[in-house]
Amino acid sequence: MLGQRSASPEHTCVKSKTLDPMVIFFTSGTTGFPKMAKHSHGLALQPSFPGSRKLRSLKTSDVSWCLSDSGWIVATIWTLVEPWTAGCTVFIHHLPQFDTKVIIQTLLKYPINHFWGVSSIYRMILQQDFTSIRFPALEHCYTGGEVVLPKDQEEWKRRTGLLLYENYGQSETGLICATYWGMKIKPGFMGKATPPYDVQVIDDKGSILPPNTEGNIGIRIKPVRPVSLFMCYEGDPEKTAKVECGDFYNTGDRGKMDEEGYICFLGRSDDIINASGYRIGPAEVESALVEHPAVAESAVVGSPDPIRGEVVKAFIVLTPQFLSHDKDQLTKELQQHVKSVTAPYKYPRKVEFVSELPKTITGKIERKELRKKETGQM
Repeated sequence: MLGQRSASPEHTCVKSKTLDPMVIFFTSGTTGFPKMAKHSHGLALQPSFPGSRKLRSLKTSDVSWCLSDSGWIVATIWTLVEPWTAGCTVFIHHLPQFDTKVIIQTLLKYPINHFWGVSSIYRMILQQDFTSIRFPALEHCYTGGEVVLPKDQEEWKRRTGLLLYENYGQSETGLICATYWGMKIKPGFMGKATPPYDVQVIDDKGSILPPNTEGNIGIRIKPVRPVSLFMCYEGDPEKTAKVECGDFYNTGDRGKMDEEGYICFLGRSDDIINASGYRIGPAEVESALVEHPAVAESAVVGSPDPIRGEVVKAFIVLTPQFLSHDKDQLTKELQQHVKSVTAPYKYPRKVEFVSELPKTITGKIERKELRKKETGQM
């Protein structure tokens, strides 16, 4: 047995401290060039935090599949650190490219009971031609990295009988917010802060904002910095200092918190559209668009406008049954739909129908590529 073997004479163990550097993750680069987020060994303690244990509660009998590229922090935590700590089985599938049908067949064939994927993966599964499907072993479905649309949450429950548990984090933080088992799921909200993180919505000076007020999602770092929070951006002290905002680390994400502590993600700060003085988060417009049966996927960005500064532009992937519809008429219909479910000033004044949206390896929409297209940088 492995435990009875002697250590290799060439191997020398090095004693490390909690705050010694351990790993560097590249950020996903959805809004700009990737940054190198350096973490200490404290990141490996995250599975022992109450929030992490409460979210998954892995057992030795569990089989976990995390559909994330191995270079991202979510794969390190969900495929290595947490299963290793729990002693459960990790499922690996060497997909040469993303294939929805292969994912469905894999979940049907193997005893996977814990599954993680970005929300667009669940959305693409739902676009397959089935009215209901029951995965024999699957019990727990998790998602993060993108906003979960209420429509997708409802459809996933209706067709599979399973709930989608949303979680939120970054390359810099690991898991900081989640909806736990047994916790009320609020459509449009990611859940609550996970201990030991103190997550608040703050203004640009680091002051905590009242409930239901839009601001920056921040993590308290003073007087004590969470041990699992990244140490710095390697080789870039200016960017490291820039994200410190009073007593908080500013995640660069916009959101709001309700009276119960549930956090709603509104978009990256870089994604916020400033149209005639109105600040518009793309997530709300995208959510409204996908409620329409013609829309399979959508991405919303700001498009330069000589009068308003920016206007809302929507890139839309149509569902198969609407591909032959008149595009001008469909544009008007979608614009009116957004006006009716959000606010009149948020509707997309520009609409472009595309066959697919640019995405990262993990399936997150790369709005920066669409913005570049709009500003003539491509």
